[in-house]
Amino acid sequence: MTMVVNLRTLVVIGVFGALWGALELSLGSALHALNLPFSGVFLAAAGIAVALIGHRFVPQRGAVLQIGLVAALMKAASIGGIVLMPMIGILFEALIVQGVMAVTRGQSRGSYVLAGALGCLWPLVHPFFAHGLLAGRGILTVWGWVVEDGAAFLHLSPRAAVLIIAVLGLIHAAVGALAGAVAWNTAERVAHRGGVRHASA
Repeated sequence: MTMVVNLRTLVVIGVFGALWGALELSLGSALHALNLPFSGVFLAAAGIAVALIGHRFVPQRGAVLQIGLVAALMKAASIGGIVLMPMIGILFEALIVQGVMAVTRGQSRGSYVLAGALGCLWPLVHPFFAHGLLAGRGILTVWGWVVEDGAAFLHLSPRAAVLIIAVLGLIHAAVGALAGAVAWNTAERVAHRGGVRHASA
């Protein structure tokens, strides 16, 4: 019986990880080609929503992080570009969501909304970590990039840097919160039809 449960867990983790990875490869490529504003947070929101739905069906701690790991490994299969930074992004998003689910026990709409909101803040932080620290461009250089892009999008002066970052953070969190709510509603409908128990973080 234990072997059957473990096999089911691995299958569910694999399926939802593959779904997240497929979104990264397909939707990610499309958003990158279109060069749309906030494409990173929309992609993160879609992936996090998939991981949160997967969490509902996997009664195992660390499931979200494992789903993210599968997605990151799939991202490594993408062709024509450096994928290390996107892989790091996926793993950090999964780690943040997993942390929230562990703390809140992941059994309410509020926990899903909070996990989505905090997880989707990572695309805003990611350039500072990936380019500022890992790539050695410097935090201040990346700060300038983010502020300039944000000022152009929000039609504000770059001098209002703190306001720009705050508004960008609110936008990222709002998109993530919506993704969390959608994930909760979707998971609940499917679970009630199939009689699935609530999973623990």
